[in-house]
Amino acid sequence: MTERVNLDVADRLEELAQLLAEQGANPFRVRAYRGAVHTVRELDRPVSALLETGGLEALEALPGIGVSIARTIRDILVHGRSAMLDRLRGEGDPMAILTTVPGIGRGLAERIHHELGIETLEELETAAHDGRLAKVEGFGGKRLAGIRDSLARRLARIRTPQLARPEEEPPVGELLEVDREYRAKAAAGELRTIAPRRFNPERRAWLPVLHAVRGDRHYTALFSNTARAHELGRTHDWVVLYVDGGHGERQCTVITADRGALRGRRIVRGREAECEEHYRHAAAASGTRRGAG
Repeated sequence: MTERVNLDVADRLEELAQLLAEQGANPFRVRAYRGAVHTVRELDRPVSALLETGGLEALEALPGIGVSIARTIRDILVHGRSAMLDRLRGEGDPMAILTTVPGIGRGLAERIHHELGIETLEELETAAHDGRLAKVEGFGGKRLAGIRDSLARRLARIRTPQLARPEEEPPVGELLEVDREYRAKAAAGELRTIAPRRFNPERRAWLPVLHAVRGDRHYTALFSNTARAHELGRTHDWVVLYVDGGHGERQCTVITADRGALRGRRIVRGREAECEEHYRHAAAASGTRRGAG
């Protein structure tokens, strides 16, 4: 039992490390995942037992296992999958995960993913508690309460999830910078491409992947491959950024604004006011430099 569980987890971590290496991720991150493979394979007890008795903290206490890799191991053990691995394989389908929750059908799952960028049960649970899920059309008090209860049982949690603090959010300037780097390198053909499973019957490798680092934050950027992006012809405009800075992975979408004061500019969906302030400061700084010259 010990060997089977640990080998399964280690094999998936090894595949993650290989995909990260092939797609040009930071070498230190690749090395960390490869080190985790060795650690898990050499354990003398099932890694699942560690998670059950000690939670994430027990996984983080293992040699070379940091917060991000501990979460990846937990996801493999609890859900039988890793969202990051699915994403890098081109097999990500958040709706398939969201629709496993009673009360959420395909249409509602599409709205949750499109409006909130949610693709894991943990993110769904957080949104159910912080008020975001209640704002999505189709959610009444009864349905929301049922989903909270269902997720609490399924995720075996007894406390309200810790909400992200504003200071943990990447600044919009940084997000726009990564978006700019991704689109420029994608246009120049400099990025490794993958063949997404969804909306791609020919299995064509068309989706570029960027791995980037800003400070202590690791980014993965891809064009949106959602039904809505295909429907509106925005598969090469909407950029989905996955940000892992040690406080849990976050997701945001950068788009070209089509209305208002920011029309034609790149903005982070849901943080429009901050983007407007960012562009205002950038314009003021540019004017100052011209005046000084």
